[in-house]
Amino acid sequence: MAKTKLKVGKDGIYDARQLGTGRMVLLGFQHMFAMFGATVTVPLLTGLDISTTLLFAGLGTFLFHCITKFKVPAFLGSSFAFLGGYAAVAPMSADGAANKEMLPYACLGVACAGLVYLVIAALIKIIGINKVMKLFPPVVTGPIIIAIGLGLAPSAVSNCSTNWWLALVALVLVIVFNIFGKGMIKIIPILLGIIGAYVVAILVGNVGGVESFTIDFTQVKEAAWIGFPIEWSSTVFGGVHDSSKAISAIIAIMPIAIATIMEHIGDISAISATVGKNYINDPGLHRTLLGDGLATSMAALFGGPANTTYGENTGVLALSKVYDPRVIRIAAYFAMLFSFCPKFAAIIESIPSSVVGGISFVLYGMISAIGVRNVVEAKVDFSKARNTIIAAVILVVALGLSGGITFTIKGATITLTALACASIAGIVLNLIFPEKDFDPEKAFQADTKTGQINLEEEK
Repeated sequence: MAKTKLKVGKDGIYDARQLGTGRMVLLGFQHMFAMFGATVTVPLLTGLDISTTLLFAGLGTFLFHCITKFKVPAFLGSSFAFLGGYAAVAPMSADGAANKEMLPYACLGVACAGLVYLVIAALIKIIGINKVMKLFPPVVTGPIIIAIGLGLAPSAVSNCSTNWWLALVALVLVIVFNIFGKGMIKIIPILLGIIGAYVVAILVGNVGGVESFTIDFTQVKEAAWIGFPIEWSSTVFGGVHDSSKAISAIIAIMPIAIATIMEHIGDISAISATVGKNYINDPGLHRTLLGDGLATSMAALFGGPANTTYGENTGVLALSKVYDPRVIRIAAYFAMLFSFCPKFAAIIESIPSSVVGGISFVLYGMISAIGVRNVVEAKVDFSKARNTIIAAVILVVALGLSGGITFTIKGATITLTALACASIAGIVLNLIFPEKDFDPEKAFQADTKTGQINLEEEK
């Protein structure tokens, strides 16, 4: 039987309906690899369980898709915004051991933070999306999207610096496969880049004896094939017994949700700009916020970290040009499946950080490029002083305040991330110097004139 030749649709977008099950599975696997590095970093920094994290990344993503009518191609992974909250409530010991006693209380605070999303979603539903989105014109959302990618750039360089040669191998493979590849090879350059660089590391290091490339498989050998991803004593239900500690944790962590909601809007804007569909209008920002908030609360109640929409996967969307949300859900199924396999988690953890860095070089740059495209397509006039000032302030705040801003209210320490501060600064400046001619509906229509089609809505 002859192979079906992949056809590129309008504006270079692939029609996912012709890919078939096998290719769709490969694409889903690629998305899972893209999110894995960042997703498992949060439990490593907080003491939370990696398997629990994977399980609820998958479950949270699927819940998000259900709430958003299966329209938005977003993957929900671990949020870094709550690291300050975990450090304040359940600091790890000097030797890196997890604070098992206080982690459930921190998780309770995160679960309550997820409920803030529900309140904001209800307000948006009541007062209307257009009134809300007047706060987020392209001159605000475009620079925020650019800042998301540029803000992630230092982590890519940091990972690459552990071994630049291996990072270069991963980067070159991705570029070669994406530019010169044909058919399916062109669609899965990230997955092929990771596998190719990993094989090089094994052959050159483990066989050739180059110490900097050597991969230690000890943890892989010792890890069990099957394990249950949830430990009851680590959940809110089994680990919270002191009401005063619970209240303190809620007060300390709950306000962080305001910052992450700002980031959520930026991420959804980035996904909308990538795909060429206005997800803020349909299925609606209230639904995406509801899905993100419920996913966060669900994960936290069972001992997992807060969830958030992932820029890494937005980068994969831009590179693969396959926007079907079913591909993301396949990645979620893989995450859930492998959460029951500690050995798989050990294999992924054995991938050198330099390989992740090389891959991230492309993905993070793609996010910033999407922000630039968003500004260009919306025809933001930078000859106007107010537009230049708003964009300039957003970029400087987002990239200059690397540690964010930390302050104390009634004994509770609150940290606003740099991106959250930049978002607030952009919103405030936009209110002080309003664009009288800005029409949210017309701006949204302009964003979707790329000819890119969300295939799942066309069944």
